[in-house]
Amino acid sequence: MSGERRYWDTFGAHPESGGTRFAVWAPNARRVQVAGDFNGWDPDRAAELNRDDWTGCWHGFAEGAGQWDRYKYRVLGADGVWRLKADPVAFHSETPPASASRIFASSYEWQDADWLKVRREAAGGLVVSQPMSVYEVHLASWRRGRTYWDLASELVDHVQRHGFTHVEFLPVMEHPYGGSWGYQTTGFFAPTSRLGHPDDLRYLVDRLHQAGIGVLFDWVPAHFARDEWALARFDGTAMYEHPDPRRGEHPDWGSLVFDFARWEVRDFLIASALYWIEEFHADGLRVDAVSSMLHLDYSRGPGQWEPNMYGGTENLEATSLLRSLNEAIHSRHPGVVTIAEESAAWPGVTRPTSEGGLGFDLKWNMGWMNDTLRYVVREPVHRSHHHSDLTQPSTYAFSENYLLPLSHDEVVHGKQSLASKQPGTREDQVGGLRGLLAYQWAFPGKKLLFMGGEFGQRAEWSEERGLDWPTDDSEDGGLTRLLADVNTRYRETPALWTRDADAHATYWLASDAGANLLAFARFGSYDDGSALVCVANFSGGELRDYRISMPWPGTWREVLNTDAAIYGGSGAGNLGAVAAAADPASGEAASARVTVGARSVVWLAGRHPGVGGDGDDGEG
Repeated sequence: MSGERRYWDTFGAHPESGGTRFAVWAPNARRVQVAGDFNGWDPDRAAELNRDDWTGCWHGFAEGAGQWDRYKYRVLGADGVWRLKADPVAFHSETPPASASRIFASSYEWQDADWLKVRREAAGGLVVSQPMSVYEVHLASWRRGRTYWDLASELVDHVQRHGFTHVEFLPVMEHPYGGSWGYQTTGFFAPTSRLGHPDDLRYLVDRLHQAGIGVLFDWVPAHFARDEWALARFDGTAMYEHPDPRRGEHPDWGSLVFDFARWEVRDFLIASALYWIEEFHADGLRVDAVSSMLHLDYSRGPGQWEPNMYGGTENLEATSLLRSLNEAIHSRHPGVVTIAEESAAWPGVTRPTSEGGLGFDLKWNMGWMNDTLRYVVREPVHRSHHHSDLTQPSTYAFSENYLLPLSHDEVVHGKQSLASKQPGTREDQVGGLRGLLAYQWAFPGKKLLFMGGEFGQRAEWSEERGLDWPTDDSEDGGLTRLLADVNTRYRETPALWTRDADAHATYWLASDAGANLLAFARFGSYDDGSALVCVANFSGGELRDYRISMPWPGTWREVLNTDAAIYGGSGAGNLGAVAAAADPASGEAASARVTVGARSVVWLAGRHPGVGGDGDDGEG
């Protein structure tokens, strides 16, 4: 199997004239058959497959088997037990709790050639220097009862209206338990049939691309569901999972862990990643639970893990897999993004593999998320004593290429919604959330917001209940309009994304614990000369004529004010601009007096005189 360009063209079920060709890897099986609708699921009529002794793969042809037919493999294991198994490389499945695979050959004709061409041509520019604001979605509960086909109009319109550059789908791969949100996968090549068939998902992706929106899929190579009809002990032995339970079982999730050292498993996983990129035109993969892959002692106590060959805690096989994965994706699909959810400060997650890194493009900044939320959940009167939570992220903001996540994990299991985390009345909570989002969009790094955050979802998210959509625009407290404007200003302001990973492109202007205030400047490219100053007031009262240092003298336009009346705020602000004056006595280049409403954020845009543009902004 090793080195096959399109693994899924060999394995799985492929309809042909008069029947279907099947192939499956089961090296320790004694016999393998195919039972399904086409032979009445009768063991005596099951199609017998032939073994290739060299590869451990089984191949054969089932007459009469065709599109949409259900099937499973009958596997006589090395232990002498017959098992009915779903196809590890099934392209379609029954809707859970049913578990049979379905024969499916796509007939979809893509219409996104222009999008893919732009993506390829843009690949020369690093993703860290491009705008990225991501709307994270659990498709089944965004609006309950919607299909992929329905979402291709409703979701696309919603994302366009709010101005996001990308959507990210929680895993769309087939999974037996809806409450796992897809993170305990059984179908690594099959989109969940809960919302339609695979070509319906292709249509959804296609429509998003035609609307100019990139699509990211969550993908889960760290572990898999242990359901007996799926991958677990597929041929009667530990085949996909590591045979040592210290490496092959996950103590937190009750799932099984892949044997990352086995080349057949590595081929399977890398092929799965490539499949979603090539067959579903994914623009990127967010790789889940990377920390659990990298550390042998992850969530394990003494005696529950085995050191590597050098006596360390690093999982050498998993790091090798991740490097190979990123090399395969980036070499074959320039412009496709890989993103790591890694929370244990592994060094070099986004460093190129040629320099000893793991090779991801971006990493979720879990530290920023934890520090910032720990700060904003406090009453404003107490925040001054915890100002370090607000400033701490600046010390590691450039250690990797980061994405700032306010994700699904922060609004479930008793953590409350983003709005209800905020202290005070509903008006205070929404005002605080408006400020938090503007602060997030200004802080160095790409952006991610989970669904519901855009309108201030009141209750924490539940996949069973879905979202509590407002019935009219007045219910969201101006959040919807604000977020659309934030995304517009973000895309229009290169200073907010061209140098996200450059520590020299962010300058900290003010940090006042007593006032609960933080201000910083973001700078664009050297030949552009643009800058944006973010002034964040996390206190419960208006700060009027507060003096902060500024990058240079001149007029700075107020391009965003989360306390503006159009967003439901009090209207405190700066009448459209502030004047920064030279201030040589203090040793600063300039300073200005700024008014910022309670729990609010102001963005001020300027351009250095004589550098780019027409000189109107920041002209001293």
